[in-house]
Amino acid sequence: MGYFWLAIAIVSEVTATLFLPACKGFTRVWPSLACATSYGLSFYFLSLVLNSVPVGVTYAIWSGAGIVLVGILGAYFYKQIPDVPAMIGMGLIIAGVAVMNLFSKTISH
Repeated sequence: MGYFWLAIAIVSEVTATLFLPACKGFTRVWPSLACATSYGLSFYFLSLVLNSVPVGVTYAIWSGAGIVLVGILGAYFYKQIPDVPAMIGMGLIIAGVAVMNLFSKTISH
């Protein structure tokens, strides 16, 4: 169940981050409420993950997936296209998470 909660935490965190530009420094009420609510949900579900997945592994997957998804969705929604070094970096993040999940004895499946 931990990885299910982790997926929800990641989606919530990415949603919140994508709302940040619309908040305009938290001067716009509805985007600010959506952002704060999404971050709150993300941390709540992240806390549930920690009942079954080690904190280091959880944070690596949560932050890595968030970086990659925000990069992809930022390109789509905000036309902020990553350059080649940014894409290589995101590829390395994906590779790092994959290595952890495939080979680490720290992760309990």
